[in-house]
Amino acid sequence: MACMKLGSKTEIFYLYGQSWLCSTGLPSDVIIEIGDTSFHLHKSQQFPLISRSKELERFMKDLPSDTEKSILELHDLPGGAKAFLLIARFCYGVKMELTSSNVVPLRCAAEYLQMSEDYGEGNLIIQTENFLNHIFGYWTDTLKALKTCEEVLPLAEELHITSRCIHSLVIKAADPTLAILPLSVQNSVQSPEDSEMWNGISTSLTSKETGEDWWFEDVSSLSLPLYKRFMQGTIARHVKPRRISGSLVYYARKNIPSLSSYQNGNSSKSNISEADQRILIEEIVDLLPNEKGITPTKFLLRCLRTAMALYASSSCCASLEKRIGFQLDEADLEDLLIPNIGYSMETIHDVDCVQRMLDHFMIVDHDDVDSTCNDIVVEEERRIVANCQRATPMTKVADLMDSYLAEVAPDVNLKLPKFQSLAAVIPDYARTLDDGIYRAIDIYLKSHAWMTESEKEQICRLMNCQKLSLEASTHAAQNERLPLRVVVQVLFFEQLKLRTSVAGWFFASDSLENPTNMSGNLALIRNDGNTTHNNPVVAFDHMKEKVAELEKECLSMKQDLEKMMKSKGSWNMLLKKLGCRLIPRPSNPKVSKLCRKSKIAPASATELEENAVVVNS
Repeated sequence: MACMKLGSKTEIFYLYGQSWLCSTGLPSDVIIEIGDTSFHLHKSQQFPLISRSKELERFMKDLPSDTEKSILELHDLPGGAKAFLLIARFCYGVKMELTSSNVVPLRCAAEYLQMSEDYGEGNLIIQTENFLNHIFGYWTDTLKALKTCEEVLPLAEELHITSRCIHSLVIKAADPTLAILPLSVQNSVQSPEDSEMWNGISTSLTSKETGEDWWFEDVSSLSLPLYKRFMQGTIARHVKPRRISGSLVYYARKNIPSLSSYQNGNSSKSNISEADQRILIEEIVDLLPNEKGITPTKFLLRCLRTAMALYASSSCCASLEKRIGFQLDEADLEDLLIPNIGYSMETIHDVDCVQRMLDHFMIVDHDDVDSTCNDIVVEEERRIVANCQRATPMTKVADLMDSYLAEVAPDVNLKLPKFQSLAAVIPDYARTLDDGIYRAIDIYLKSHAWMTESEKEQICRLMNCQKLSLEASTHAAQNERLPLRVVVQVLFFEQLKLRTSVAGWFFASDSLENPTNMSGNLALIRNDGNTTHNNPVVAFDHMKEKVAELEKECLSMKQDLEKMMKSKGSWNMLLKKLGCRLIPRPSNPKVSKLCRKSKIAPASATELEENAVVVNS
């Protein structure tokens, strides 16, 4: 720690109770009172107490001269009794040290007493100014000096001491090469890989490997007003947004108890009031960089939950929701389950908040799509988006929302319009499979058993029956909670998938019988990656196994359909109820031959498979 020694005499002041006495051999003739402490000093010109200060000289002239001891009250002196004791030692020539912990109060006290060069060469104002300029080259000393500025406000502001300290720290945080740092910090910021070499000597410090966060812990000890000014300085200095965000996250975790568990690290201050926490979180959010992905999404969600619990301003909560929405694909399900804290607690979780965040995400994702793919204007081209790298966040959000809906679906107070609104925002192309939304719908139907058939059909429109997996389709076909129309749609689309697979098997068989056309027809075979394209025998055997599995599934579906036929009537009545009609078409001898060979179609199913196409009327 930097220090500056002044004076040459040995200590002559000693404390007696609440009074500082002077052992000069001469009786004191003036008592200066500062707070509860008194100083017994001398007005005599033999001791330069008066000659060093214009203000003390003026005070002494106003004191009555007919009393044995004059009493002077200086309760407003910056720095209080501690600062005046150093001033007394300076005036009496006693040995003293200027340090980063006392130089700011002493500089302000010297200004208050007007201890300028007009009242003696090398007076206290110039001495403290020189020492301040010296410690501005040291990170630790500058930080200590800044902390003491709060003790002597507003005079420290008038003398620009606070702003000079902050400016010095900002420059050092932006470029550590301009600061004299502690050895531990120097070791943390050294990076041989990033340093430039000149004649074998390293000439630069790191910017990435290990040293970007070396100042986070130090500045986190500052009060909020000083820390805010420091961070505003780093922003104006164009410090990297990731470093600014890292410091803000560190400061918030250290000072807000509910955020301290965000990561293992320093424990927060437990004695901070809720009002102070609310002010702090509003200021932190206001300082966060706007760049997407800079601030961790988990931290933002914890901040939002805390802001709501502390009843922070609506602008603060709205800003957090917008920031989270921009990077919603990085969120975790557990962090999205924000409890509803409002006065009208309709639902257990704050679904409206998640809806707003999802809307922000869709706006940003829509802008990205428009800016990079202006030529995509038809529905077929939009399907390509699912394979693009920029669609990956959308896919993640789709899975996240399906999981979220499944978590909130058991809430009996969750209204159908809210459920539909949240689910309908996700476009169809974002879901490769609709198993997630089907699970959420099933849970909602189970928890809301009083729903009408019309409402059940409304909620089931949120899923695409063609995009259900085999497991989900099997479950849906036996799900008594689903409307009959949905069950039949599931069974029908599974039958279409079966017909496609059988057709693929037929083409493979036909290619084996006609080797000349084999290379062209084998391209139509759908395989799962285990089929060897260059070996038609292996491909044929693999397809036979797949058809055998499909035969079992078809038999199961046939039995289900027969049960439904017994209770609901003929196929024509059922299709009429579903709003479908049959269109005759020429029979396909090859398909008929294949179906008879596979024994997969009863008479009623044969009519549907071979001679008609079901379409919506």
